Amino acid sequence: MDLNAEVDQLVKTSQSWIPLIMEYGSRFLLALLTLSIGWWLINKVTFRLGKLLALRNADLALQGFISSLANIALKVLLMVSVASMIGVETTSFVAAIGAAGLAIGLALQGSLANFAGGVLILLFRPFRIGDVIEAQGVSGTVDNIQIFHTVLRTGDNKTVIMPNGSLSNGIITNHNRQPTRKVVFDVGVDYDADLQAARRVLLELANDPRVHKDPAPQAVVSTLGDSSITVSLRVWVNTGDYWDVLFMLNEHARDRLRTEGIDIPFPQRVIRVVQEATA
Repeated sequence: MDLNAEVDQLVKTSQSWIPLIMEYGSRFLLALLTLSIGWWLINKVTFRLGKLLALRNADLALQGFISSLANIALKVLLMVSVASMIGVETTSFVAAIGAAGLAIGLALQGSLANFAGGVLILLFRPFRIGDVIEAQGVSGTVDNIQIFHTVLRTGDNKTVIMPNGSLSNGIITNHNRQPTRKVVFDVGVDYDADLQAARRVLLELANDPRVHKDPAPQAVVSTLGDSSITVSLRVWVNTGDYWDVLFMLNEHARDRLRTEGIDIPFPQRVIRVVQEATA
């Protein structure tokens, strides 16, 4: 009699537990399957992301950092989703993560702006190491591009560290991006000077192997100033020859013009004194 009662009790207990086991068991199996497939997909996606960054010639440090960051973020979201599938309350957990992220973002907003700027610079490459750039009122050669800042070396060998946040949001002039540059050399001559002779002298100075023949050099009268007429020589050179050609023109222009009897006048100002008649 006792045995039958125990069997009946066991049957009643199993009848109440079996639906729960089936329900939570199916949830657990579905969550485990989702976790396995999601984990595999995340690894594949982050691997493809690294390959895409490599194809865009992104920096190696940036490739590893972005891939790792995306992998961790996606796996955290996957774990939260799996926990909600098996009945775990995740609302407070998600709220805590959001609050922590907001607090960290507010505390590090300057650094995060520099980090975002560094990612954009390393990804889109507005300049590369070795380029001569001008930005934020500073001109120099790019020595190093890091996640948070860029290191420039000025012409007088000073090291300038520029935050990537302001650098990526400002105007950047890259002097090395194009293979050729235009040299514009202006010189002022006297109003009594022979302009055709001045143009001829400048064109003779442009007869240099570093000056391109196409486009052909031009010598034009650009402006009529207060005390002189500006004659402008415009030539195209390779980017690496820009400063050497400009310095050569500065060095030889005066002597060649003086040989032709063409003066470069000093700035002049005419002052007229009017004397008022006394009563």
